[in-house]
Amino acid sequence: MFEYTGDGIAFNLFGIGVHWYGILIVIGMLLGVWLSSREMEHKGMNGEVISDLALWVLPLGVVGARLWYVIFEPQRFHSLFDIINLRSGGLAIQGGVMMGILVSWIYLKRHQLPFLRVADCIIPFLPLAQSIGRWGNFFNNEAYGYAADVPWAVLINGKPHHPTFFYESAGDFLIFLFLWYYLRKRARTDGQTTMLYFVLYGVLRFVVEGFRTDSLYFGSLRVAQLLALAGLLLGLIGFAVLSKKGKKG
Repeated sequence: MFEYTGDGIAFNLFGIGVHWYGILIVIGMLLGVWLSSREMEHKGMNGEVISDLALWVLPLGVVGARLWYVIFEPQRFHSLFDIINLRSGGLAIQGGVMMGILVSWIYLKRHQLPFLRVADCIIPFLPLAQSIGRWGNFFNNEAYGYAADVPWAVLINGKPHHPTFFYESAGDFLIFLFLWYYLRKRARTDGQTTMLYFVLYGVLRFVVEGFRTDSLYFGSLRVAQLLALAGLLLGLIGFAVLSKKGKKG
């Protein structure tokens, strides 16, 4: 079984606790940027574009992830400080992804770079970063599921629960492997790999979210599942359109 009984702090720096949650998110981001840059070069493009883009996408993506969480969980926040204090946890990856896509589209359009081609060089490494970052939930003792008497459960206050952070981490890693293989070996037109991410992550998130006990809700509906279905539909339609376009070309 998984169990963590610490306080989530990896070490102290000048008297300030540095949390595992933040460390793992940063590691995932930096690894994603490095691999995306190499993929750009593999495709014959300038890898430095990724570094420049990351200066905008990463911080604004965190802002998007935070705002999305605040919108659907306002009762947790009583002041502006509570909202900007990321050390307290509370990021919604789907909000971060949406903000990242918007910022990337604006940046690439302004620099006259092909959005889908660049997106394909980035998107396989997004689930890799997500896979790493999900372990931050483990160190925070959060993002777990309903009670479950299974050998791989996570222990929360001595009671076993579905380790939904692990389900998504493992699923994200498999998505990363598939998308990277697909991009290198199977993709026939720009954007196919990106659309497959929305399909595969949509399925994964919809299933895993059904086990979680800390979902954000819109009325009686889980927000993450609604977005997962929207992403799944977008991905299927986009993949079909791009595949048809590729055959005509």
